[in-house]
Amino acid sequence: MNAVTTTYLEMRSPDELLPKRLADERFWIGEATVPQWQFNRFLYLTVGAPWAWTDKRDWSGEQWRGHVESGRLRTFVGYYDGSPAGYHELRQDDGDGVEIAYFGLLPAFIGRGFGGALLTHALDEAWRMEPTRVWVHTCTLDHPAALANYQARGMKIYRVETQ
Repeated sequence: MNAVTTTYLEMRSPDELLPKRLADERFWIGEATVPQWQFNRFLYLTVGAPWAWTDKRDWSGEQWRGHVESGRLRTFVGYYDGSPAGYHELRQDDGDGVEIAYFGLLPAFIGRGFGGALLTHALDEAWRMEPTRVWVHTCTLDHPAALANYQARGMKIYRVETQ
């Protein structure tokens, strides 16, 4: 089995954000303010399928409900011409940070320039939650551009693990 490298990144101030905006009016992002665990599961399974996301793949409905209705999770969805294009989940961590818990694009929208704008939105919204830091982790099983996108938005590596 090949080794997997996980990279942890963080941002300690909103001033560190290097935004990327998208001028296409057909792309917009909204918060899913009514918790619907089935929708989060759909997004997770669809976005994660190409990258073999497995940590929540076999969860029961009750596990999904607990995750989505925890009161610590916010879900945002990017739409293009009315179709879901990507999403991100922001989770208040056990300290005073916010984790970008999940982030990604649906397969039909990869390579179309939406990733930078979606990540900019995730970081903007995370900072509105008034944390001391925003953090994320990515690994070598994720999209090859994931790490570069996080760094291009101003996030800094603080830990790397290989297993």
